[in-house]
Amino acid sequence: MGPIVRKRRKPVAEINVVPYIDVMLVLLIIFMVTAPIITQGVKVDLPQASAKALDKDSQTPLIASVDADGNYYLDVGDNKNEVLTAGQLAVMVKAQLTVNPKTPVIVKGDRNVSYDQVIQLMVTLQKAGAPTVGLMTDSKDK
Repeated sequence: MGPIVRKRRKPVAEINVVPYIDVMLVLLIIFMVTAPIITQGVKVDLPQASAKALDKDSQTPLIASVDADGNYYLDVGDNKNEVLTAGQLAVMVKAQLTVNPKTPVIVKGDRNVSYDQVIQLMVTLQKAGAPTVGLMTDSKDK
């Protein structure tokens, strides 16, 4: 018998996918960490066509107001026209919501107040424990 001759196989071209899997896992972790940071904001349910008035049977809402000068007010008690700081407003809203947590909270903003001041008021109300914050508007008929 003669020597055993082995046939040479042609090399098969294969893609090494392990580095691609590592890169994909790193990207997945990055997206999972950054997604909650990107979607921060104040939850507001805006009317699509026309706003409905509150039901007659619903509780009396807490109305937090901001005037054209950026002063805060809360429609509670005898001092409805007393100017409040954001901290005082938050303490009063938190106290009201502790007594009755289902009380609706509404923001009443002057037409000429800046958007930033309304947002700051909404954030203050949210930190005070208001689960949702509504926006008060005048009807167009006036």
